[in-house]
Amino acid sequence: MWLNQGRHSRFAEARSGQPPVSMLVISACLLAGLSSVVSSPVMAQAAGTPSPAAVPSADDIKKREQELEGVRAQQRNAAALQERLKADIAAVGQNRARLNQQLIETAAGVRNIETKIAEAEARLLPLHAREQKIRDSLASRRAEIVEVLAALQRVGRRTPPALLVRPEDALKSLRTAILLGSVVPEIRQRAEKLVADLDELVSLRKSIAAERDRMAVDRDSLKNEQTRLVALVNERQRQQSGIEKDMAAEAARAIELSHQVDGLQDLIAKMEQDVKSAAKAAETANRQGAPASLNGKPNLAALKDPGRLSPAIAFASAKGLLAFPVNGTKIRDFGGSDGAGGVEKGISLAARPGAQVTTPCDGWVVYAGPFRSYGQLLILNAGGGYHVLIAGMERISVNIGQFVLTGEPVATMGSTSRVASILAANVSQPVLYIEFRKDGTPIDPGPWWAANKGQKVRG
Repeated sequence: MWLNQGRHSRFAEARSGQPPVSMLVISACLLAGLSSVVSSPVMAQAAGTPSPAAVPSADDIKKREQELEGVRAQQRNAAALQERLKADIAAVGQNRARLNQQLIETAAGVRNIETKIAEAEARLLPLHAREQKIRDSLASRRAEIVEVLAALQRVGRRTPPALLVRPEDALKSLRTAILLGSVVPEIRQRAEKLVADLDELVSLRKSIAAERDRMAVDRDSLKNEQTRLVALVNERQRQQSGIEKDMAAEAARAIELSHQVDGLQDLIAKMEQDVKSAAKAAETANRQGAPASLNGKPNLAALKDPGRLSPAIAFASAKGLLAFPVNGTKIRDFGGSDGAGGVEKGISLAARPGAQVTTPCDGWVVYAGPFRSYGQLLILNAGGGYHVLIAGMERISVNIGQFVLTGEPVATMGSTSRVASILAANVSQPVLYIEFRKDGTPIDPGPWWAANKGQKVRG
């Protein structure tokens, strides 16, 4: 039947005087395009891997030279960035307010880029899933594809050339054949279905490539901002160490006390009593009293002063204004099960590896270091009897006794979870634990978190 229809088609074309479209070329294009979609990695490797003994071609040499020049350009850019950072830090000098402002702005920039990368990754997930679904569909219809190709070959005139083309080429050839009416009705219907699948696959690949390009730009920006942030943090700590000469001894004393206490409340009490810098911070927090307010509401304008030495907003008045210390997804909430028969006294956020941790509020550091199953633990005295506990980081970048501002960078996440209770739950990504306390008792931090970005306070 196919042969007779093919002869009829060729006869009609001959009578009309129009040159026939070679269906064998189309079938070769389609076969090559589909093969590129459903072929195995082994075949691709066999086709693309040169022999170990092969002499590099001129194109290979040119490509390697371009890669080498790219590496050199990156090194030049890194060196230029370091010089700019040195100049910026030198310009800041001992001006604490300017240094704080740069720290807060850079930390906010880092977190914004982290958010953009996370959003791009979220957009890529359904794209990859759809791409795989189409690939699986084409792979499962190989028998149908072979049948369509065989029919196309029977209505063609010439032997198909040895073509190696992309799915885009197969799409173009098929559309041309369909428009010219060179495909008989039944084959046309089935070929159009294949065209639709290939067309969607090509579109998906373009979307995925665009998202990956945007992510590459964001990752480069993140790397530069993180380099800048590290330099600024190091300068802040250098200036801090110039003020507090006995920091090393204080840190050692804090670690010693952490091994002697029974729990977090004992640790806070001991630190604010026995360690000089923590005791001074606690005394200052108690002496400062509640910050001034405007018409009974928090004075948010006070947050714009990067040189402040006490909280701009009373912690009790900051409900609905605080941002999470890290970009992440809440996986455990206050009052829920802790997985060990107890209840959660704080919240847990699953974060990105290496994510930046910032302070949710103003406060004095009364503990910074490892503590039992919490990993690295940071405790802030926020004044008014409130303490904020943050745990699970890989590295803390502030010292005991330091006053830190809202949004200031204080720590960095690692690559895996550091909190024992989270490790027991087999959570692979790093997790940050946050706990609020009032007069030593854990409280629900929920009322303090901002509902959206517009409500969050920043320094």
